[in-house]
Amino acid sequence: TSSHIRVGILNNPSSKINEDNTAIARGILTAFLTQNSSNLKSFLSKLSKEETAKSLAAGTKIAKFLIPGMDDDTFEKKYNTLGLDLIKTHQMFCQEVLKLLPGQMAVMSNGR
Repeated sequence: TSSHIRVGILNNPSSKINEDNTAIARGILTAFLTQNSSNLKSFLSKLSKEETAKSLAAGTKIAKFLIPGMDDDTFEKKYNTLGLDLIKTHQMFCQEVLKLLPGQMAVMSNGR
């Protein structure tokens, strides 16, 4: 959030949700919950790279991608306790309320 813009993320996965295929989604949600805006921006840029996704899919722990200045302990504690229910709730909201198909992307805007 800033005086000019607010950003939020809703997950709308196209496949069955499990620990292995939600590492990036859980990392993004955890960063939003635990980090300040400058660290958040840098971390999200790092997570959005294709090589990061491939590495996480191959089994690399997300802690390897944390950036200097992040509150590592807080991030890791929240990441390890963030359940899949939150992502399932996002998925239900996207499909039931927003009427998106599984995996379909959208941009929502809500001005002040």
